[in-house]
Amino acid sequence: MLQHYDITALFITLRLAATTTLILLVVGTPIAWWLANTRSRLRSPIEAIIALPLVLPPTVLGFYLLLAFSPDSPLGGAVASLGLPSLAFSFTGLVLGSVIYSMPFVVQPLQNSFVSLGKRPLEVAATLGASIFDRFISVVLPLSKMGYLTAAVLGFAHTLGEFGVVLMIGGNIPGETQVLSIAIYDHVEALEYSQAHWLAGGLLISSFLVLLMIYGMNRRIHLMKTS
Repeated sequence: MLQHYDITALFITLRLAATTTLILLVVGTPIAWWLANTRSRLRSPIEAIIALPLVLPPTVLGFYLLLAFSPDSPLGGAVASLGLPSLAFSFTGLVLGSVIYSMPFVVQPLQNSFVSLGKRPLEVAATLGASIFDRFISVVLPLSKMGYLTAAVLGFAHTLGEFGVVLMIGGNIPGETQVLSIAIYDHVEALEYSQAHWLAGGLLISSFLVLLMIYGMNRRIHLMKTS
């Protein structure tokens, strides 16, 4: 059965995933829109930077983020000078690291959704006198709702399974930075396989259901387009 600190780790993980996903949807929307429409030479380098977490070992990303959050770094020093708590080994630091680590899982589905729209719907809205903002709210968002749903689900699910990044940035502080993946590791290290099964099995089932839902939605959309 789940122990008290396992339940606490569950709530911390859900809070982290929800916060990260919300931030990424807000921040990722203008980034994805720009990438989908720009012809700038900077597009490819920026796409590569955003996609880095897909191929970079999480511990490498977590290590450099930990250095960036340290009081000796420009970012950490600026935070300290403002009298704010250190980003390292804190929930805020976990959120910042998770936003960077899960960014491609939100930006790329949004970018693909924006590209698939084409320019025709926006051109029609423009001829009716709609402003750029009105076009985005009234045309782009409704037509991209499946892209947003996919981005939200993938971003949330990916954050749930983080280990290397959160361990490097937040350590293993029960009740503050200990998430489910770290709690599983602790149980295995202590040979508490029964507790590890409960947590790992829950993540396994939830991950499968997430993928099943995404593939089901994509299949339904494909059938609607071909019918």
